[in-house]
Amino acid sequence: MRALASGLLLGCLLLGVADRVGAQADSGAQGDSGAQGGAGVAIARTQARRVTVRAESRYDDTFRRYSKRYFGAAFDWRWFKAQGMAESNLDSAARSHVGARGVMQLMPSTYKFIQSRRPEFQSIDDPEWNIAAGIMHDRYLWKLWGSEMTGEERYRFMFASYNAGEGTIGRAADSARVAAGGTPDWSHVELVAPKVPRWRYRETLGYVRKIDQNYARLRRRP
Repeated sequence: MRALASGLLLGCLLLGVADRVGAQADSGAQGDSGAQGGAGVAIARTQARRVTVRAESRYDDTFRRYSKRYFGAAFDWRWFKAQGMAESNLDSAARSHVGARGVMQLMPSTYKFIQSRRPEFQSIDDPEWNIAAGIMHDRYLWKLWGSEMTGEERYRFMFASYNAGEGTIGRAADSARVAAGGTPDWSHVELVAPKVPRWRYRETLGYVRKIDQNYARLRRRP
């Protein structure tokens, strides 16, 4: 079983144990036995939370390091963690049906191109270098949209380009400009998406929404 899934499953199992202990305490335990049951529930729940937090915290240091390197210290690294969660659920062994690999689901050809500029990058299957290359590719796309988009809109165009390619999202942006009567935001892209040729738009729109949701979840994490 994959490491992250194993950690989350263990957390769920521990929570289940805690719930069963609590139910037993509620159904018949009295006095000292009830107090012991309550303590057992608290311990099991604490252990479950720790397991879950460890699983969800996987690769935090790597995302922080390369976000700072390629985007600067002020940039919120949790955007890229949210992207990795959307791409592979942080599974370094993930493979897609089209051949994308690793945490950031990079195509080998894309990775090879990045590696030609960063010879220190080693195997695409090494999670550190896979994450580093994914964030580096994001940097290219971030710059691409910098002359027009700002704020969270720029994030969405960057991530959409990562998923569908900058050419496809460029065509979508061109159609969205007409709908917006000027600089479009992502809602205009969603509006015109079904009319953009050669684009599996449902996948991309869902991908961007999932990153937004993951980011919101990471911000709530203690």
